[in-house]
Amino acid sequence: MDPINERIALVKTSRRSFLCCAFIAVGAPLRGMSFASQTRVLNGMPEAIPSPDQLHWQNLEFGMFVHYGPQTWQNDPRATPLSAYDPDIDTDNWAQCAVNLGARYVVFVAKHQQGFCMWQTRTSSYSIGHIAWERGRGDVLRNISASCKKYGLRLGVYLSPRDDHFGAATGGICKTPSRQATYNAVYRQQLTEVLSRYGEMVEVWFDGSTVVPVADILSKYAPHAAIFQGPCASVRWVGNEDGFAPYPLWDAEPVAEARSGVSTALNGDANGGAWVPVECDVSIRRPHWFWSPTDLSTLMTLDQLLEVYYRSVGRGAQLLLNVPPNSNGHTADKDFTRAQEFGAEIRRRFGKSQAETSGSGPTLSLDLPRPARVDHIMVQEDCRFGQRVRAFRVEGRSDRQWATLDTGSSIGYKRIIPVTPHEYSALRLVVTETQGDPIIRRFAAFDTGVAPPPSWNALTRAMWAPNAVGNWKDFHFELDLTKEIAAATQYRLRFVPESGEVTAIRSVRLLLDGAPEADLVSADARDKSSLILTMTAIGQQIVVSGTVEGAASGTILLQAM
Repeated sequence: MDPINERIALVKTSRRSFLCCAFIAVGAPLRGMSFASQTRVLNGMPEAIPSPDQLHWQNLEFGMFVHYGPQTWQNDPRATPLSAYDPDIDTDNWAQCAVNLGARYVVFVAKHQQGFCMWQTRTSSYSIGHIAWERGRGDVLRNISASCKKYGLRLGVYLSPRDDHFGAATGGICKTPSRQATYNAVYRQQLTEVLSRYGEMVEVWFDGSTVVPVADILSKYAPHAAIFQGPCASVRWVGNEDGFAPYPLWDAEPVAEARSGVSTALNGDANGGAWVPVECDVSIRRPHWFWSPTDLSTLMTLDQLLEVYYRSVGRGAQLLLNVPPNSNGHTADKDFTRAQEFGAEIRRRFGKSQAETSGSGPTLSLDLPRPARVDHIMVQEDCRFGQRVRAFRVEGRSDRQWATLDTGSSIGYKRIIPVTPHEYSALRLVVTETQGDPIIRRFAAFDTGVAPPPSWNALTRAMWAPNAVGNWKDFHFELDLTKEIAAATQYRLRFVPESGEVTAIRSVRLLLDGAPEADLVSADARDKSSLILTMTAIGQQIVVSGTVEGAASGTILLQAM
């Protein structure tokens, strides 16, 4: 199968990926809201700077997703009347699980795509107020809000724009204008209820984006929340449901791609003008989001969870791990225990360093109090000043000799680097390429006493982006863009490598209906990994080919300029 078709086939099997594929939002992020990033020019290049609220969200680092509802009680919830459901919902149990896990916030699914509302709403009879639990007076969102406050956790909410009960498709799109107007009012009321009654939210999920206008509601009731997808997005989806971020990982992306509302980690660009950090979501019962009595065998092992941690948080991304309660409203015993084991192991490995320091400049040294065994290095940039490091190496001194332990490209919020275990007297971070003065928040050494997951540094494949148009392999590419070019304007083709760096694009050939048009394609003067296409007409067959230098394979993105 052709690589791009293989990716499309894989995307269609993924619930959240499919939702994102199905809808491309338009418009720009709402200006003036506190979660919006800023852009400044540094050394002639744009530098994206996070807002204080974005930094606060990134400092939370690790959250717990909670999917619970009729899908939990029965595989076909519509086959049983709502009045038959009477679970024993214990949100304190959920919050305790999150604390054990090491999560600092919970994102609760208040309404999934079926449309069932887990709070007391005036908008729908398909809701928690119409089941036997607490005689119809129960409110799961109220309870989890109280539990989060009790256990010192922040609360976020997922409110699906898609609503099968109402008949709204992905993005909240309805079939007729009148139906759309009615659903817009319903969804806006639901969002207002959720954001105004249950305390300040740390994150709001619009899975699959939304056509329903919500900016004014967010500005009024959730001005400091991270917004996942949609025209007001301030954070973005990684692009898979495996919990794996790519490396390198860039928190910045082009402004035009950020405005799509459905950009992913593949859209990251070190020189992008918008700061939109990445969140990785994965379920502890891969790949199922709601608990089922038939999927115990899919419960992730401790080793699998550690792999996720190293390839998400360890690469600078946020991790949102789903731990779904069982049909009785409690975290299943095996899930609870596994989450506790995972949290304890992360704390054991990275709870206390051998030594650490901070500073700025191209070289940062860390002297250990005495020669000590080191097997992991942790580096964090001070992201208040953006993500500046483009390439670095870590060195260790032993027997008065310095040796390179590892090299890398992005650091960003955090980079965890396993190294060959050895006794060192000093360590050194050497930044070899940077955009501006590198400012390091933390440079720390750890002795975990264990090996990292074997795949800690593996490539993350099967990534999705809304504007992906193909791939290159073995340094060569050939794309038929006929169906992708919809207007006579300029386009940017950006080449995102699976690993390494694109150093040049050579031997480029553009054919329009089989005739070469050399004047209509050129290198991007500001970006060696991009081409500029100038399309003066449409309706022709458009084929572009060439050779990529520096990186053998990757994904090609198309963006109208």
